[in-house]
Amino acid sequence: MNEITTGFLKAIELIVTLDPEVMEIAGRSLAISLTATLLASVVCIPLGGLVHFHDFTGKRILINIIQTLYSLPTVSVGLFVFLLLSRAGPLGVFGLLFTPTGMVIGQMILISPLMIGFTISALSAIGPQIKDTAISLGASNFQAILTIIKEARFAILAAVVLGFGRAISEVGIAIMIGGNIRGFTRVFTSAMALETARGDIELSMALGIILISLALVVNLLLNRIQQR
Repeated sequence: MNEITTGFLKAIELIVTLDPEVMEIAGRSLAISLTATLLASVVCIPLGGLVHFHDFTGKRILINIIQTLYSLPTVSVGLFVFLLLSRAGPLGVFGLLFTPTGMVIGQMILISPLMIGFTISALSAIGPQIKDTAISLGASNFQAILTIIKEARFAILAAVVLGFGRAISEVGIAIMIGGNIRGFTRVFTSAMALETARGDIELSMALGIILISLALVVNLLLNRIQQR
């Protein structure tokens, strides 16, 4: 118990004194996960809207597949992206394996089903009378769709927040694609796994506290969005 208390106090000290290594890992983690979330939003929100606003054969099956992929294991995504970016893979010529860019690609793939599915759910929650009213007032079909998206904007933003939370807390992609290279690809989760194995409990707990604090902020933001 004393070791845990000592480690916790030391971790607080590392955070309060802005330890360079802790701040470096925190900054890199945020940069990679924010980039992945923003890029995924640009792709996934329009895709979710495309699926919702169009009727086609197999739509229900497609939505079920997307929802199933919510719980996609990070190690499975890590393996897929590893094979994709490895020297023998189709994208191996770009040398993206064990780079922050490769990690961004992996996190984008991981959170894409979540963001597409939640976008579809957000748009589905808006009653059809909104579109009918907009069209009856002279709006075009495109303008009516924009009206629905505007009504669902807070729920769509919640999907973005959830995507960021999943991205920054994953570990499989961080290790398999990033390689946990110090000063280059080391992020919260991979650093915690390594430092715990090495016995540096203080640094591991400091990173854990920051990660939990970020999770709390994400949760509070999500609750705030849901209240709106």
